Amino acid sequence: MKRKLLRYDYGECEICDSPLQERLINQDFWIRGELIVVKGVPAGVCPRCGEKVIKSDVGRWIVKLIENSERIAKAPRITVPTIRFEVEEVRT
Repeated sequence: MKRKLLRYDYGECEICDSPLQERLINQDFWIRGELIVVKGVPAGVCPRCGEKVIKSDVGRWIVKLIENSERIAKAPRITVPTIRFEVEEVRT
């Protein structure tokens, strides 16, 4: 089921002055070496430069989510490809 957007006016992008568009985004956080992804976060997104802005109440809600270790422990796990950057490859 798709979540409805809140229809909040996020204003203009502070980087390029384009009007921000409301979207649901995935926001990632690195916490104690672990990647946590919060899906479906309402945000203002700049269609020109990609800058993202969230409302303060949404930010507070996210803090509560990522502080909830039980919820994180029960959350589905995903695997992510990792590639090591090798300096020697750049020099050739």
